[in-house]
Amino acid sequence: MRKKRKKKKIYFPDPKFNDSLVTRFVNHLMKNGKKNLAYKIFYDAMKKIEQIKEKEEKSALEIWKVGLKNVMPHVEVISRRMGGSNIQVPIIISPDSKITKGMKLLISCAAIRNEKSMSNKLAFEIFDAFKEQGEAVKRKENIHKMAEANKAFSHFRF
Repeated sequence: MRKKRKKKKIYFPDPKFNDSLVTRFVNHLMKNGKKNLAYKIFYDAMKKIEQIKEKEEKSALEIWKVGLKNVMPHVEVISRRMGGSNIQVPIIISPDSKITKGMKLLISCAAIRNEKSMSNKLAFEIFDAFKEQGEAVKRKENIHKMAEANKAFSHFRF
C-alpha cells in the first residue's frame, strides 16, 4: 500500500444523551463552526419528536437511530472510465461510510423541507425516515436502484 490508512476519528459523547453518534451527527449539522447552535437545533428536534410521536413507546433518540438506519445506503455507484466510455460501477459501502452518507442524506433532505425552523425540518424528516417515508428514504432507494441497474458492471470494481 502506498498510503497510510486513515486514523479513525474518535468522537466524544454529547452532554445530554451521552452518545458519540449524536456528536457525529451534530458535527455534520454544524455550519461555520457554530457547534452550540447545532446542538440546540438537534436537541430542539428531539423535543419536537417527543411531541409528535403518537403511540410509539420508543424515545426520541431511539426514533432518530432507527430513522438514520432506514436512510443509510448499502451500495453506491462510482464512475469508471472503460474503453472510452464512462460506466457506473456499483460498490459496497463500508459501515463507517454508511453512517456518514446516511447523516448527510438526512440533513440535506431536512434542509429543503418547507417548515419554519431547521429544528422542525429536522424533526419531521427524522420522523418520516422512522416511518420509512420522506425524501431521504426516496433518495436512498434511488441510489439502490442505480446500483441494481448497473450490477452487470460489478466485476469492474478493483
